[in-house]
Amino acid sequence: MSFAHIGILCSGGDAPGMNCAIRAVVRTAIYNGIKVTGIKRGYAGLLRGEFQPMNLSSVGNIIQRGGTILQTSRCAEWQKKEFRAKAVDIMKHQGIEALIIIGGDGSFNGAKALWDEHRFPVVGIPGTIDNDISGTEYTIGFDTAVQTGIEAVDRIRDTAHSHARTFLVEVMGRNSSAIALKVGVCTGAENILLSHEKVNHQKLSDDIQRGMARGKDSSIIIVAEGPTAGRSYDIQHVLKDLFHLEAHVAILGHIQRGGSPSANDRFVASQMGNMAVQTLIDGHFPTVTVVRAGKVLMAPLSECITKSDHNFVEYQKLAETLSI
Repeated sequence: MSFAHIGILCSGGDAPGMNCAIRAVVRTAIYNGIKVTGIKRGYAGLLRGEFQPMNLSSVGNIIQRGGTILQTSRCAEWQKKEFRAKAVDIMKHQGIEALIIIGGDGSFNGAKALWDEHRFPVVGIPGTIDNDISGTEYTIGFDTAVQTGIEAVDRIRDTAHSHARTFLVEVMGRNSSAIALKVGVCTGAENILLSHEKVNHQKLSDDIQRGMARGKDSSIIIVAEGPTAGRSYDIQHVLKDLFHLEAHVAILGHIQRGGSPSANDRFVASQMGNMAVQTLIDGHFPTVTVVRAGKVLMAPLSECITKSDHNFVEYQKLAETLSI
């Protein structure tokens, strides 16, 4: 199937590597004689007609930049059919014949609605630091976010050791275990508290005190943030009030979203951007670029529209074993 003009947007939270995917989409499209329009600020920008013609210069010197040059947003209006119909009319008026969406499960649900209601060709590229999209083993931005977390914890451990302190280090991920587990294992954390599990404060206290008994004067506890940031403060208060243990809180927050993407994120994003355009040319949509068994492939969009915590839960036992 032949497309003369495609659009590309980012939706939801930003993730390192999005610019690499944008670059790959634009360059692959131009290589194949396809015009590309960038849509600023996601679905909200689409509804406002925020279009930016893309050429080779548009994506020069961006592969190393974090965030997204197209910017992103969340759009409540997109939940309503009339606004999605308006978006299709806007794109058709611009001559845009297909749309590539970089984002998470919410963004993909929005893309699915475009296809289901209007048969508008869509292809998704998974971009979220949480690594929590069904149907794929990997999402763009995860590796960089983990590396940022590791570097931060390594620095905090220096202070924890110097002052003989326990630190509760809270990492992002909402309801995903992926960042917390990988950062925890890679930093030798003494405990990892996941968002889907109730905190066993007694066990946490026992683990800390067992370490003290064998001469360990500092501990790092990795805390997955859960639906809202700041749960580490509740844990801190319980440890102090019930177990007389002092703990300091460090919330890494949005520092994990930014920064230059890692080599892995750059490589995967470049493959995904290239494949997204090629799959449109081949007439395979609605689809999503995914990683399965270490390879970038295409999968039906319907397989990638829910949140999933399958990717790293299997390593929970490893983390527990190594933290004794």
